[in-house]
Amino acid sequence: MMTQKTTLRERLTDIRAPRPEGTIGRKLAVTAGIGVAGALLGVFQKWLDSMAVNELPRLFQMIDLTNLFGRIAIWILLATVIAVFSPTPRRASLNTFVFFVGMLAGYYVYCQFVLGFLPVSYMMIWVVLAFVSLPLAYICWYARGEGRVSTVISGGILGVLLAQTFWLVQGPSGFCLTHAAELVILVVGAIVLHRDIKQTLIALGISVPAAVLCQLFLPYWA
Repeated sequence: MMTQKTTLRERLTDIRAPRPEGTIGRKLAVTAGIGVAGALLGVFQKWLDSMAVNELPRLFQMIDLTNLFGRIAIWILLATVIAVFSPTPRRASLNTFVFFVGMLAGYYVYCQFVLGFLPVSYMMIWVVLAFVSLPLAYICWYARGEGRVSTVISGGILGVLLAQTFWLVQGPSGFCLTHAAELVILVVGAIVLHRDIKQTLIALGISVPAAVLCQLFLPYWA
């Protein structure tokens, strides 16, 4: 049994080797900073929701920032960035989870103490997603590794973003762009996950059937 565990660890290390995490103080500071960033984004998102569009700065109106943060693609991208640039897969899980907990805390504290209401049912959806991010972030960390496994993981992530960017199988008029901002997010995601040209091209190829599956089996989410 110990040999099997060691072999699995070695195989995972071959895909991507963890980096040194630094001192305990540094680890705590980084994770705390990610949590604070999530809380600030949560407050900012709810502030956007509570403002009339014509009261927002012109730039925010031009890029439709209110609706951007109300869609899932930007949160997938942020979670991916946090995960893949963490030093270890365990730290990726922790940092991503803390980010979403911070976001939830900021969002709903603003609801409760500034706006005077608390959307409990909507909150529970994000609570579930925060816990789901733990295993997903662990897996996503290997996307910037080497070999077929990391390429498949990268393709899956890009497929999820692609499903948010284009109508592929469920659009009202066939293939079409959903939002320009999502296209930018997809491009940024490909840059974040890029290791070499060949791996990126294969991952983009994998992303197409992955996106189709998302839209077929998760139509309301995709």
